[in-house]
Amino acid sequence: MKTIYFIRHGESEGNTGLVRQDGFSPLSDRGREQAAFMAERCSKLPIDLLVASTMTRAQQTASIIKEKIGKEVISSDLFTERRRPSAQTGKPKDNPEVLVIDKEIWNNFGTSGYRHSDEENFEDLRDRARQALEFLANRPEENIAVVTHGFFMRIIMAYVVFRERLTGKECELFMRTFHMENTGLTIIKYAGPDKEPSWWVWTWNDHAHLS
Repeated sequence: MKTIYFIRHGESEGNTGLVRQDGFSPLSDRGREQAAFMAERCSKLPIDLLVASTMTRAQQTASIIKEKIGKEVISSDLFTERRRPSAQTGKPKDNPEVLVIDKEIWNNFGTSGYRHSDEENFEDLRDRARQALEFLANRPEENIAVVTHGFFMRIIMAYVVFRERLTGKECELFMRTFHMENTGLTIIKYAGPDKEPSWWVWTWNDHAHLS
């Protein structure tokens, strides 16, 4: 049975800053420390392959883990954070325009086909979660660690639970009620394409290494 160790990146400067971050936001000092704790934990796991989002904060987290476990990093855009509307990027999080856009997106997240502007909408994210899981299922390695992001990780979890039956309303509940710490560890298992369910949840947001 294949095991996937999903790791949220360490705390980034964008997480703690007042401005909407983009893909280039680096780890904070605390984030690098968190990644080091996660790397130590990963050294005790049977990891065969390390995959990382192409965003800077995920790449830096993966690099710290790589140094500890000695595995090369495969980078993939399948595991990046959701793409927000470009109108929000670089603006203060409390900017009135930013807040209005956020409200409109949340109010319409469950509306089929809704898109505010150039962001990824629910259907985009659901499809990318399916593609990400297919990518992992098709890899020959049995134990894979993936450094990804908090919002997209919850999309993956929602898809694991509901599959193609996942609706925007159900997904919204995951977004609002599931939380993931920086370097939180989520483990899912893959039993194979002929099993039902083929994917199942083993651990969610384990961050004991930060204690």
